[in-house]
Amino acid sequence: MSPTILFITPPFTQLNTPYPATAYLKGFLNTKNISSHQMDLGIEVILALFSFAGLSNLFLEAAKKQLSLSDNSRRIIHLQKEYIKTIDAVINFLQDNNPTLAHLICQGNYLPEASRFAQLDDLEWAFGTMGTRDKAKHLATLYLEDISDLIIEAIDPHFGFSRYAERLGRSASTFDELDRVLNQPDTFIDRILIDILKEKIEHVKPDLVCLSAPFPGNLYSAFKCGQWIKRNHPSIKIALGGGYANTELRSLQEPRVFNYLDFITLDDGEAPIFHLIEYLRGDRGKADLKRTFTLENGVVTYFNGSKEFDYAQRDVGTPDYSDLLLDKYLSVIELANPMHRLWSDGRWNKLTLAHGCYWGKCTFCDISLDYIKRYEPVTAALLCDRIEEIIKQTGQNGFHFVDEAAPPALLRDLALEIIRRNLTIVWWTNIRFEKSFTLDLSILLMESGCIAISGGLEVASDRLLKLIDKGVTVAQVAKVTENLTKAGIMVHAYLMYGFPTQTAQETIDSLEVVRQLFENGVLQSGFWHQFAMTAHSPVGLNPDQFGVKRVSQKLGTFANNDLEHIDKSGARHEAFSEGLRKSLFNYMHGICFDFSLDKWFDFKVPRTTISPRFIEQALASPEPKVIKASTKFVWLGSTPVVKYYVKKGKKNPVNMAALTFHNKKDFFVIQTKEEWGRWLIETLPLLSVNSDTVSSFAEVEQSFNDSGAGDFQIFMNSEAFVELKENGLLFL
Repeated sequence: MSPTILFITPPFTQLNTPYPATAYLKGFLNTKNISSHQMDLGIEVILALFSFAGLSNLFLEAAKKQLSLSDNSRRIIHLQKEYIKTIDAVINFLQDNNPTLAHLICQGNYLPEASRFAQLDDLEWAFGTMGTRDKAKHLATLYLEDISDLIIEAIDPHFGFSRYAERLGRSASTFDELDRVLNQPDTFIDRILIDILKEKIEHVKPDLVCLSAPFPGNLYSAFKCGQWIKRNHPSIKIALGGGYANTELRSLQEPRVFNYLDFITLDDGEAPIFHLIEYLRGDRGKADLKRTFTLENGVVTYFNGSKEFDYAQRDVGTPDYSDLLLDKYLSVIELANPMHRLWSDGRWNKLTLAHGCYWGKCTFCDISLDYIKRYEPVTAALLCDRIEEIIKQTGQNGFHFVDEAAPPALLRDLALEIIRRNLTIVWWTNIRFEKSFTLDLSILLMESGCIAISGGLEVASDRLLKLIDKGVTVAQVAKVTENLTKAGIMVHAYLMYGFPTQTAQETIDSLEVVRQLFENGVLQSGFWHQFAMTAHSPVGLNPDQFGVKRVSQKLGTFANNDLEHIDKSGARHEAFSEGLRKSLFNYMHGICFDFSLDKWFDFKVPRTTISPRFIEQALASPEPKVIKASTKFVWLGSTPVVKYYVKKGKKNPVNMAALTFHNKKDFFVIQTKEEWGRWLIETLPLLSVNSDTVSSFAEVEQSFNDSGAGDFQIFMNSEAFVELKENGLLFL
């Protein structure tokens, strides 16, 4: 008999949608006919805290410290009746249950206001383009952030909406501080967490609790859960997995960890969890577990004796979101950054298109680890099966494909399958800005429901892009962003500064490239990250090759991933942080393009060496029109109505065809030779996106030539062909 299993995502990840790890594992266990339970403890804690009862208790707790608090926190306490009165209605509104409240919120006399509302003067530009509901969501978000400021100052300094005690998990080479904090008296937030956990444990009565910690901001709560379960239900076994363990805990030596847990598993969780279940029911020896740490005779021991391979992506099942409180998540608007808004607003079903990264070369990335290096795509048909099943489960048709870099060929096939099945979905994903993302492919992706794409522009310098081994150039990135933008897809760029050997000159030149991309309208969103050297990246594994020196070669006994380092030849990178942030904030809003770059910094910076028309010229340079024999022809348009007629000329009359095409907004007419028209009437249905087969260029050319319509190359240079290309004929 299999143990009863409870998957838990500890606080906190996102307010608007569940992190998918537990849904993936629950879906996998379904394929083994093993039932399991899951909960997002984060959203449940938030809902308990931000409620009439939660705030009533919060203000009682905060009042004990009122004399030592800031003016802002004391103001919030003075307004506590207003907060307690409005909180349930605001939460209900953010759950999309009471849209009419937006009018009251926007009137400006409903919500109590503290320091966060001082931002409003700076955000009037946003309210000009935001509707009433969006504006109300943003105001309600500021209201919640005011309360969170009070919580951080008066109740729990570790609190954060999308992370909790994140500092304790970051670069924690020893377990000392985390262990010390865990053994202090429970905080106000801890008590809420424990009350909810206690109720769930008593209801489910699990034999095995699996905690997923994807980020440093989940780690403290994961251990707090383990601590309470160990103290109160010592017979329950506890396993920890997820992104934090996979990257940070691979060299674990600290035995005190197992005062809170029984097992830690690494990498894909399906096989390790299934093996653990077999072990707990007596069907497998401990030595034959898969990628699992546990304590053996007081020593941290790694067991990986299993001979079985990891499960193929086709066999892991469809993510199962049942048990999760899908109608209780909060849609908030924290920032006006368009991509960050997608992260926080709306419910997104998360799904992976392919295991690993098809490129797998970027030198800053953890390409030595399994989740990157083992590339395994899934077929478009199977993905669409899973999409349809998830829509039935959740009632939601929004999808975030969470791949490191979605493969362009698979995106093409998926888009075609979505359109063939007449599915209505809204989706976004992350890509590498490679040349495969042509205008035609971008149009196809948009037609299938793609609304946004993010990708790594990184350092915006050809020298450094080559050092990163990104496989793209700045000019190429500009072309791809233009293609996506022309298709109506919003484009977000991940931007990096501080890569090894990056000079101040290159940082300023990268900023100029970014300025020009926004000025030319081909980039709509972006975010600067400072380079972090990780232990499993090529830079971390071979720092000398990249001109950096590790501060310490010694591994800690607990977490080892982020590596402190010295850039021997680069700039003083952290000095650029604020100037890069401020400039980007303005560029995203379409202003300050004429500011000299040095105005963004409070120290002397070099003049840019980038031509002021660099991006404009890159966009103007023609792309080579290479059509291979294998290039796919796809027709997105309708079947035309044809009328044949005779065109009388000065010499001989000409037999003609008029083809009328109706699209969603209008119609257009193509007038052409009769033989060309007859071929189009026969062929366009075969090229239709709804056709079961996809025709190649070689097949289409042969069909045209065999029809007696003439030379296909002449037809391709005709006005009729140009009109077809402009209205839905794609080369893929």
